[in-house]
Amino acid sequence: MTNFGDFQFEIYLNALHGVLPRLPIRCEVLEAKALAAIPPSLASYVAGGCGNERTQDLNVAAFDRWGIVPRMFRAAKKRDLSIDLFGLKLPTPIFMSPVGVIGLCAPDGHGDIATAQAAARTGVPMVASTLSVDRLEDVAAHFGDTPGFFQLYTPTDRDLAQSLVQRAEAAGFKGIVITLDTWVPGWRPRDLSSGSFPQLRGLCLENYFSDERFRAMLSKPPEADVAAATMQWTKIFGNPLTWEDLPWLRSLTKLPLLLKGICHPEDARRAIDGGVDGIYCSNHGGRQANGGIAAIDLLPGVIEAAGKVPVLFDSGVRTGSDVIKALAMGATAVGIGRPYAYGLALGGVDGIVHVLRCLLAEADLLMAVDGYPTLADLTPETLQRL
Repeated sequence: MTNFGDFQFEIYLNALHGVLPRLPIRCEVLEAKALAAIPPSLASYVAGGCGNERTQDLNVAAFDRWGIVPRMFRAAKKRDLSIDLFGLKLPTPIFMSPVGVIGLCAPDGHGDIATAQAAARTGVPMVASTLSVDRLEDVAAHFGDTPGFFQLYTPTDRDLAQSLVQRAEAAGFKGIVITLDTWVPGWRPRDLSSGSFPQLRGLCLENYFSDERFRAMLSKPPEADVAAATMQWTKIFGNPLTWEDLPWLRSLTKLPLLLKGICHPEDARRAIDGGVDGIYCSNHGGRQANGGIAAIDLLPGVIEAAGKVPVLFDSGVRTGSDVIKALAMGATAVGIGRPYAYGLALGGVDGIVHVLRCLLAEADLLMAVDGYPTLADLTPETLQRL
């Protein structure tokens, strides 16, 4: 077992020699610095949400409506934050959520690979997005011993969907995550005001451009006519899936299949009845639909409906205490999104590692101080509604 909280002593000891952390510790400071360091159009795409962004803000603020009840005489010098997920033994309960433009956030423009390298260094899995700068095979080659998952934006062409999944299987990904809530872009005023839609400029489409099925749809290869290839992508990107499509999705792979975007208990039950292996409770960080409910407030109902089926969660997670609260509600693993994108923008691979270590240190120390030695000790009774 690793005491992730020891990271704080590393920082304090370095300070004795005049060495302070190069990157901010607090997420809001990290965000401000990162957004100032990247082009405004990219900053609006990464930080922006849907509509007036009230749901995005609620995702973050809702965690403050839950408090952790401290317990005494339960101290443990070693805490166990490891989890079992689909037969994989993972050292931490966090993962990096899919971020479609993460490739553009890196100083060298290869953020997908940088994220995979950070996964290898920390043991924190990456869910790699379909929308990447680098081919999924090249991303997976940097995972090391850390498992990775592939997120699929299901195209309208079923053969292309099959091809992408088969490539992910061959590359060594350990599960397939189907995103359900992005078959059409949500109303995003920040992006609209800046005209920021990177994919329409041919960016982050390498998984399509390198796919033989997609290339067969074109009269010229993408490298010869990026504009034409991009327009073809717009025609096949969004598949408005219905429950009738679930048997076909299940048939695409023997790997664990997770559905991302499930926020209603009945949807969770129906998905499980349809043979999925995991539920991914998320409202896309408030990026796709405004006027909604904070994802963390919907999580308990989804977990109850899921029973013994693993439930992954993201949306609004900014701190280690947020991680602990989601785990106490019953989430199997908790996804980090924007914070690691900000770390990447400021420090590349080292920046992501810094963010993940900060989150894990805070979560670990919270468990230590409040008397929860293992994740099994975190239960709904750990929390109190404020």
